[in-house]
Amino acid sequence: MVDQQRRRVEQEMTKLVDEIDRNYLRKMQATMHRCAARCCDDGNVSLDRVQQCVENCSKPLQVSQDYVQSEIQSFQNRLQRCVMECNDDIKLKMGPNPSESQVDKFTAMFETCATKCVDKHIDLIPQIMKAMKTVLSKQQSEQQSHYK
Repeated sequence: MVDQQRRRVEQEMTKLVDEIDRNYLRKMQATMHRCAARCCDDGNVSLDRVQQCVENCSKPLQVSQDYVQSEIQSFQNRLQRCVMECNDDIKLKMGPNPSESQVDKFTAMFETCATKCVDKHIDLIPQIMKAMKTVLSKQQSEQQSHYK
């Protein structure tokens, strides 16, 4: 049961990351590469200036990638805290020497609680996606206007 819930979360997170990549990060990466290519076009500038130019081209993408990673990590941390709370609650209820039937009962209680955590957090993904799209859309626009 726990493996099934883990797979559900992984599938939803993979969908989120794929959509963010296709619609935002990949486009920003293309803009970054075009910018970096322009840095290399001027044969009259020093190597240091070219490298600095290329680094500046990569900063917006790096900021966006860091943001996405931070949001995903935050989501995972919240889910993990929820499941750990389920675990802690069950440990308190179980006591020091539970019988086998009690262990089965408490295991089922834990799985129910963990499933509720997963359901709750999967239901939050559309809100997280909407917020990420807003931020990334702004960053993408800034990147494009900066490198025109």
